[in-house]
Amino acid sequence: MAESQSFEFVLSRKTRSAADDGLEVEGDDVFVAKKPMLQTMEMEVQPPAWENDPAASLASVRHQFGEHGGVNMSIEASATFTVMEPETMRRMFTGELGPDRDFFIYSRHFNPTVLNLGRQLAALEGTKAAYCTASGMSAISSVLLQLCSSGGHVVASATLYGGTHALLTHFLPRTCNITTTFVDITDHEAVKNSIVQGRTQVLFFESMSNPTLTVADIPELSKLAHDKGITVVVDNTFSPMVLSPARLGADVVVHSISKFISGGADVIAGAVCGPASLVNSMMDLHQGALMLLGPTMNAKVAFELSERIPHLGLRMKEQCRRAMEYATRMKKLGIKVVYPGLEDHPQHELLNSMANNGYGFGGLLCVDMESEERANRLMHHLQNSSQFGIIAVSLGYYETLMSCSGSSTSSELNADEKALAGISPGLVRMSIGYTGTLEQKWSQFERAISRMSNFSTLFNKN
Repeated sequence: MAESQSFEFVLSRKTRSAADDGLEVEGDDVFVAKKPMLQTMEMEVQPPAWENDPAASLASVRHQFGEHGGVNMSIEASATFTVMEPETMRRMFTGELGPDRDFFIYSRHFNPTVLNLGRQLAALEGTKAAYCTASGMSAISSVLLQLCSSGGHVVASATLYGGTHALLTHFLPRTCNITTTFVDITDHEAVKNSIVQGRTQVLFFESMSNPTLTVADIPELSKLAHDKGITVVVDNTFSPMVLSPARLGADVVVHSISKFISGGADVIAGAVCGPASLVNSMMDLHQGALMLLGPTMNAKVAFELSERIPHLGLRMKEQCRRAMEYATRMKKLGIKVVYPGLEDHPQHELLNSMANNGYGFGGLLCVDMESEERANRLMHHLQNSSQFGIIAVSLGYYETLMSCSGSSTSSELNADEKALAGISPGLVRMSIGYTGTLEQKWSQFERAISRMSNFSTLFNKN
């Protein structure tokens, strides 16, 4: 297949016959090929009134029923797929027949259950297409390898998840001769000056940075990049439902589905959401990063995740509500807290102007204890003295998760890189859960900090 083929995210429940293989039966054994139908992966355009509400967009996606009429879709666990006639196989490999007509080759290419999850992710992010991968890092690396060629250049935020930073700093230069310039993503002049005409292919940043919760001006950064002919890739892992980067101008949105979207801390998964042309090029049999590198999502995992997405909005609203309440109360205690919902956050007004109405300001907050030793003491008491939360990396779980970013998820950065990213040695990242009542959990927080022997010196009371 010399060119990428496009496939529509509409899957049939019907069992195919020989005639369904694109062949018309004439007599006992004479077949005439039907006229190929136009294949497209694009989502249907939603009514304008729904464009700014991800929950409404999700609800508009066609409900996929099970093979025997079950209210839940069936899991297509097969690695390979059969055809009624040998000629059909050739036509599938040339791209003439594809998933839009219920033709599947091999689950590393397309799988019906994974495609259904991709439809949901495309609706969530307001993109034309999406496909899901085995992890968030595989989504990020596959997108960058598809968009960048050897000798290419990326401009990226200096404040990124440690794994992404390591990919850009060490792996891609060594293996692919793709280099990156890191910048303060809030300094648009620095972003513009870092773009190398003819070499820079991607502007990469997180909508809400890990772990400092810096909010990127997605519309302005997208306009700046597009004026230079550069593709904008945004990691929206920290703020699903809250922000919709594609609706704000970004070209591609990536996710670690393992976090808020999953919500159970039991699944590793990722997603690429973007134009149909990009997603199809990534599945190209000859040059597709997803097809050839093979970060395939298991169909059983895709089914699990598709059942959780319908209540993502409810979970996000509660996690954001509690994060806002805790941040407000912590600030009154004199704790140095970072949360975009607080009016003193540098990008509070910016986030307010970009956020989808009703979903809050995010489910994470940070407490800056200034030193790792103090951060560890705080987390010890919050977990072991009062059960407010759990010391663990990741986020989006129903219990509150806490980690000292500098020594954990940002440990790939050296001291200078952490300083440039604004990561304090004592920065404690908290992903706020929703178990128990808000007052119950807050009393646990108060009990933990009261047991710290030098509480008054740790926090500057107002």
